Parts: sequence; structure tokens; C-alpha cells
Amino acid sequence: MTNNSQRTRLDVVSKLARLGIHVEEEHIFTCAMATARFLANQNPNATAFVIGEGGLLTALHKSGIAINDHSPDYVIVGEGRTFNLEQVEKAVNFVRAGAKLISTNPDANCPTADGVRPGCGALVSVIEVTTGRRAFSIGKPKPIMMRMVRKDLNLNTQNTVVIGDMMETDIFGSVQLGFRSILVLSGGTKKEELKNFAYQPTEIHETLANYGRSASIIPDNVMETVL
Repeated sequence: MTNNSQRTRLDVVSKLARLGIHVEEEHIFTCAMATARFLANQNPNATAFVIGEGGLLTALHKSGIAINDHSPDYVIVGEGRTFNLEQVEKAVNFVRAGAKLISTNPDANCPTADGVRPGCGALVSVIEVTTGRRAFSIGKPKPIMMRMVRKDLNLNTQNTVVIGDMMETDIFGSVQLGFRSILVLSGGTKKEELKNFAYQPTEIHETLANYGRSASIIPDNVMETVL
């Protein structure tokens, strides 16, 4: 389950394969998919002006959301490096004219090999500040996306476990929905930062290498883990 809206499911499968993790497309759920599904449920005939990349555009097309750069129903902002002021100006005018503002996820930044880059939350804030309108965000830790994944896995709340490396997204989202949660310290959140949070994960592990299916947190009858 990823807040990266740039990649399609197949792109994520390919990246994981390069890391030695072999899964199928059905095992991947992106915030782009959640956004497209949400809009299709809200308004099946919706049109959208999109600031984003292939993963978001593909998900919207698959859900029947048409791209419109004249008078869209929605302005959708996702992750990506194609963000520019010409797009922002169009988005601002569409929102001022009545288009609803949507962001695929609220992340302020994204990790890169060289450090971090502005995330979707930072990009959409430019439009928010200019228009005075707040974006409706879909991805983690918002319950919309996380509940979609639980339902797709045909799990109930008691049998859902979220494994993640970010307290602000993975763990916060699971706490809000009553899911059990496992924080791994090999990513975004460090052990010394845990004291800063009013909520805590159910379990903490240094890495996934220290965690197995036999761990007490997962009942024997659970076949899937939300990751």
C-alpha cells in the first residue's frame, strides 16, 4: 500500500522484483487507485485536470474519469516531477471557478537517493494558499484508502495488521481505524522519535528481518497483511 501516485501497479511490481521481492499486481494498492475509485464512486461522469504522472493518469482512465483541461469537475494533484507554474495557474483558475481540489496523499516530502523532494502535500499547498480552498486528501493516513484495502483483502478490523515505517502515515492511519500495527525502524521513523507521538504502534521491530508470520500479533487464520 503506497502513497506514491507516480507508478502504476506494474511499475511497483517491477521495482520490487529488482529488490528480490516477487509479487503480483493484485498485491499492490496505490493512492492513485484509491483516488480514482473514490471519484468514480462520487461522480461516475466526472472530469479532472491532473497534475501528476503515469500511475495517476492510468488509474483515472481505468476508473472512467476523463481528463479535461477546460472546465473540469475536479483538480487532482499527485506526486511527480512535472509540476510547474503553468499547471498551477490553470489549477488555481479551475478551483476558483468551482472545481473541487483533490490530493492523492498528504505527504509533505518524499525520500530520494539524494535526500528528499517536495511531496504531494507540499505541491498542493501552493494551490491551497492561492485559492483559499483546502484539498481533500485520499492517501494514508486517511481512512478512505486504508479502508478500501481492508475490504479488498476481505478482512475485518480485528484481522488487519498494518506494517510500516512511518508513524505519521502507516501507524497513525492504523490507530485511527483500530487496526493493529507494526512499526519497522529501518525507514522513516527512528526509535528516538517515538517519544514525540501521543499514539504508539502495537509492536516495534528493528527491521522486517526480525519479524515472521509466527509473531504473536497475527492470528493463524490471517492470510494477508496490509503493507
